[in-house]
Amino acid sequence: MNNETTKSAEPNDIAHPRRIKSFVRRAGRTTAGQQKAYEVYGAQFLRPYQAQITPPASLFAPERAACPVVLEIGFGMGETTAHIASVLPETNFLCCEVHEPGVGALLKRAGEGALDNIRIIAHDAVEVIDHMLPPASLHGVHIFFPDPWHKTRHNKRRLVQPELVAKLCARLQTGGYIHMATDWQPYAEQMLEVLNAETQLQNTSTAADGWAEKPHYRRLTRFENRGIKLGHGVWDLVFSKP
Repeated sequence: MNNETTKSAEPNDIAHPRRIKSFVRRAGRTTAGQQKAYEVYGAQFLRPYQAQITPPASLFAPERAACPVVLEIGFGMGETTAHIASVLPETNFLCCEVHEPGVGALLKRAGEGALDNIRIIAHDAVEVIDHMLPPASLHGVHIFFPDPWHKTRHNKRRLVQPELVAKLCARLQTGGYIHMATDWQPYAEQMLEVLNAETQLQNTSTAADGWAEKPHYRRLTRFENRGIKLGHGVWDLVFSKP
């Protein structure tokens, strides 16, 4: 969902490697409707990034404090996020995205759909994980269609790396899960390798190849449907923390 363009790596990246981020900047204009959504719904759904431990349940209405919290990293334009929030009303969704038009689009969907189980932090999710989320505070994590960084020399920029998965495991409750999806097979294979290597996780799939059936809550997007008609694949992975 966070397929964004960025400038190429500078030569000193080799000497001073940049840490993994959950995003790269992409161009895009915020529409009038999205800007209005910031004004009308921002106070209800947006929460500021703060470099201090903040139990995620405290970011939602008091009556929702006992609901499980799922972290979504990079929600694009928010279509899938809003759908999942509507079909899982007893789950809270803490959503991180830096793309302003995407944030505006999800604000509009959440406001018009009265989806009070959504909260948005318009900030790098890795910093949110590092500095805001306490251990064992999440029921689940969703990472859908992160930037695949197709070129081999750019694979190191991919979000899904052992370091990130270890951070997520530390913040997952016992019985929690991580759900990833991608339409780029080499990245799917890397995701599977990284998740399999994390000793705190267990693959929920019983298939020999390790891929999961698409969970009922993640509906196919128009982009996916178009790709499937063209013969392209989509790979889901669901791992749990026993």
